Amino acid sequence: MAIDAYGNNTVASATTATSTSSTTTNPNGVLGKDDFMKLLLLEMKYQDPTAPMDSEKILTQTAQLATLESTENTTKALTDLAKSLASSAQYAGISAIGKIADTGSNAITLANGESSDFEIYFPNDVTSGNVNIMDVNGKVFKAMPIGATNAGVASYSWDGTDNTGAKLEEGTYYAESTYTKADGSTATSRVGLYPIESIKFDSGITYAKLGSSYVDFSTIKEITGG
Repeated sequence: MAIDAYGNNTVASATTATSTSSTTTNPNGVLGKDDFMKLLLLEMKYQDPTAPMDSEKILTQTAQLATLESTENTTKALTDLAKSLASSAQYAGISAIGKIADTGSNAITLANGESSDFEIYFPNDVTSGNVNIMDVNGKVFKAMPIGATNAGVASYSWDGTDNTGAKLEEGTYYAESTYTKADGSTATSRVGLYPIESIKFDSGITYAKLGSSYVDFSTIKEITGG
């Protein structure tokens, strides 16, 4: 054991330094194509001149190197493609602002002892009409009269009763409106159809503002011109 002028164990220090170096040279323990090439060149450098490396072995190792490099290039290309697609999806969301999004469902939920709040978008001014609460087969349980309403998104609240005042069971119902426009013609609208007012990006996910809520852009079933 060697001791320096300060009383330190130089052998232990050297061992520690060597250990630290060996553990930080390749922390992931993964050989890349450059490491593979170095090993191949060293193998060729120190081979026995009287028994040179088999040419078939050289070709095999060279092929392995080419495969490794090809795999790395493919992985990089796929990573770049994924980033590009994510960026394209965001731009697609921005270009959809002002258009009509269809979530694919006009369902509303009624919880026990609570009212069901929902929104319906009217592309035109309304003079009169009804908001109908139905079952999955289209049977109307509740017809809620509506008066003059400006074009845009209107909010409604259903207390869970039918036309007789009886309380309905909790569950899933469906809401749509049949109304008369200012020019006297009739039209329909329903829950689930809203203009895209804005786009928000959060943690890599694109959200669209439909009415007063933000929904995952990927859940939108169809987008049509506004």
